[in-house]
Amino acid sequence: MRDALEKPELVVPLISEELRLEKRETSTGKVRVQTVVETVDELARATLEEDSLNLKRVPVGKEVVEPPAIRTEGDVTIIPIVEERMIVEKRLVLVEEVHIRRTTSARMVEMPVTLRKQKAVIESEPAEHTKQENSK
Repeated sequence: MRDALEKPELVVPLISEELRLEKRETSTGKVRVQTVVETVDELARATLEEDSLNLKRVPVGKEVVEPPAIRTEGDVTIIPIVEERMIVEKRLVLVEEVHIRRTTSARMVEMPVTLRKQKAVIESEPAEHTKQENSK
């Protein structure tokens, strides 16, 4: 039993609200998108540079000890072209003299030799009519 002096317990219910959110798709209208191509004529401008070379061969013909370096004089680039050349030098040198002296001498030489000779033997005979006239 309860004590009469005791108070009864009071229970207070606590309530809380919770939010519950739901989404739905809803059509509110339609949109149509088209693409249109427009052409615009414009004049394109640009500065183009072009280099051209002028090649000139300049004969020099000078002996050098070593190849010259490539050099620039103003707007001209100079490229030396060298080659090795064999130089043959020709000189007349008197090496010796040959002295020839002519002497004439005569001596008698005997040697057996066989010689052949041809002779022509000619006999003449009188003609026939000459023989008859001679016999008359």
